[in-house]
Amino acid sequence: MGLPLTRLEAFSDGVFSIAITLLVLEIAVPLAAERDLVGALAGAWPSYLAYVISFLTIGWVWIGHAAITSQMARADGLFLRLNLLLLLVVAFLPFPTRLMADYFGKSDPERVAVVFYGLALVTIASLLVGLWRYARRSHELLRSEVSVEELSTLAAKATPGLILLLLATAVGVVVPTLGALCFLAVSAYLVIPFREIWGAIRGPRPSDGR
Repeated sequence: MGLPLTRLEAFSDGVFSIAITLLVLEIAVPLAAERDLVGALAGAWPSYLAYVISFLTIGWVWIGHAAITSQMARADGLFLRLNLLLLLVVAFLPFPTRLMADYFGKSDPERVAVVFYGLALVTIASLLVGLWRYARRSHELLRSEVSVEELSTLAAKATPGLILLLLATAVGVVVPTLGALCFLAVSAYLVIPFREIWGAIRGPRPSDGR
């Protein structure tokens, strides 16, 4: 029969909220910064960058998670456990975020920190894709009005994000700073609906023959 989604969604949203809140707590300036507070704030830019990337990352994971559960009527035990694995890595994300911010621009430690961060993002994306695919194949979990074709189309949108993050992590091995910027670009791509925004700017197209 499966289990109701109410508690799963409430618990997941709580973890997303806590993780995204903890990110800002990782941004700090030294206590002695009062002598040059402006300089200290400007020097903390790696923390701002890491914060934005992780905020956008949790944002697209939450959007994808909400899209999955909106197509489902119930969850089974395996789906709950896959969901817990996803939340495990999401809750862990503030640590690699701080690590990347602390070692940004410091040669070899930067490479290790960026690649470690990238592996965390790849793991999150992999688990999200896994949730998509499991939900698609478990027809008894879906709402009766949802077609498998519709869910397959939604699942296909998650896979390119995983591939892009793998490529960004590979770039981070060679050029860590560029890899971090690639993480930012991928996360922005997955969160911001560029096509819809462009369509809204262009406005509706006139119908043919009118």
